[in-house]
Amino acid sequence: MNWKKIAAAAALCGAAGAAGAVGNIADVTVHDRIENRMLPLYLHEGRYYVVGRPGNEYQVRLRNRTGADILAVVSVDGVNAVSGETASWNQSGYVLAPGQGFNIRGWRKSLERIAAFFFTEHQNSYAARTGRPQNVGVIGVAIFRKKAEPEASIDQSPPREAPSSGARDDGPYPASPDSMYGSASGSARSAESAADSVARARRHGPSAQWAPSLGTGHGRSETSRVTYTSFERATASPEEVIAIHYDTYSNLVALGVIRAPQLARPTPFPGQFVPDPR
Repeated sequence: MNWKKIAAAAALCGAAGAAGAVGNIADVTVHDRIENRMLPLYLHEGRYYVVGRPGNEYQVRLRNRTGADILAVVSVDGVNAVSGETASWNQSGYVLAPGQGFNIRGWRKSLERIAAFFFTEHQNSYAARTGRPQNVGVIGVAIFRKKAEPEASIDQSPPREAPSSGARDDGPYPASPDSMYGSASGSARSAESAADSVARARRHGPSAQWAPSLGTGHGRSETSRVTYTSFERATASPEEVIAIHYDTYSNLVALGVIRAPQLARPTPFPGQFVPDPR
């Protein structure tokens, strides 16, 4: 069965590897658009986290590391970033050519417009405002390979012309061969356990300084052009699922993801005699 998917034609990546990307089939990074920097990743209990700054717009960067087309189904806070449906693997996504990169900067509103992603308080997130607050705080990418085409034969029917892509979204795409999850089921379990960890920490850590948790808002409208193309998946389930959780710095410190810097404590007897003042 052929699936119509979004074709994202972007500049080929020529950047060298850099910390902050996860994935084997595709590299996935999160980039703060306001501060113009890739957000560093923190590994904690088998899950990756980034620090989001409330109010800052961000984008999810994808780069195809293979020599064939791939399909990337992108979920933000449990919502499909293309269709707006509660995210599932069998939904629409972005098709990337070999070695191709693409910036996903927001919720897709049409083939030419998006509503920008930005970090905001949980209750102001798009997912919460549409009655789906349960999975706020995680970005997911499910990767599918394309089914190999059959060998040509003498009596083969003429091929149908596929629509071409006209999207442009150029930029550097740092790469790193560090993969988070090799199976789809592992990611699902991780998302659930991450939410459980946060809930436990909030219940049993009264001394921790918790700020309102972060979600992704439905921001300003901007141009991002793509076209439809056909894509037949090689497998029913994704071959790789990548999950990146996010929250404020203070919440990730309270959760134990980030170790806060230790302040120097004063000592009562640092010397022996009274020195002259300067």
